[in-house]
Amino acid sequence: MLRIAVPNKGSLAETASEMLSEAGYTGRRDPKDLHVIDPQNEVEFFYLRPKDIATYVGSGALDVGITGRDLLLDARMPGAREIEALGFGDSTFRFAGPPGRFSSVADLEGVRVATAYPGLVDGFLDDHGVAVDLVPLDGAVESAVRLGVADAVADVVSTGTTLRQAGLEIFGPVILESEAVLIGAPDEADGTQTLLRRLRGVMVARRYVLIDYDLPAALIDEAVALAPGIESPTISPLRDPAWVAVRVMTPRQSANQVMDALYALGARAILVTAIHNARL
Repeated sequence: MLRIAVPNKGSLAETASEMLSEAGYTGRRDPKDLHVIDPQNEVEFFYLRPKDIATYVGSGALDVGITGRDLLLDARMPGAREIEALGFGDSTFRFAGPPGRFSSVADLEGVRVATAYPGLVDGFLDDHGVAVDLVPLDGAVESAVRLGVADAVADVVSTGTTLRQAGLEIFGPVILESEAVLIGAPDEADGTQTLLRRLRGVMVARRYVLIDYDLPAALIDEAVALAPGIESPTISPLRDPAWVAVRVMTPRQSANQVMDALYALGARAILVTAIHNARL
């Protein structure tokens, strides 16, 4: 059986479990369950702390897992490797410090930097040849400077509001653009490619919809230019030879704009259908 590590709590847990369910796997029904077997799909799920998943997978104790890229790099497990980005759980890591004190990474040389991701930050600073005194914290990193524990911080940033409220300003380059990723052990286990294909199918289904519409045959080229699809639209004849039926995949976020453009062109009976899963 393929042994899969899944976050048991935190920001990644719910979406990871939803993706696996949409991919056809049967996970836990009780949030207290830490181990679930899905015999039909020949997999075992182990629900673990997100920070520990890279350690279990990198050691070979488990075959694959879903965790954040930030947590993978922070664990510094040589055996753990990123297989695929999963398109959710986005986060950005930046440095911040008192206004006007720092302007570049080089300015951090020899100072105290607080972070909840010491492995990730240490690796980044090593790559830039900067030595600092890292102060590992488990949370509320933005308070470290005000409380005198550190001179600067490295933390997750969305709008930067929390850091500004703590009297800090962002400086230097982006440390990491992170998101949820599927990671694997050093040796690929049987079933990994099936899992990967299924998760890719879920990601396609979440990003795209199907648009069906009727169109005067003379306008096919213009309609295809508006909605070209992933490869090519499916075009079928109708009883009226002057008209055709068209089916095309289009990005979900632009579906309404595409519908408006097709209608203005002359398309009618425009229908949008959700995609529940796919194999491309």
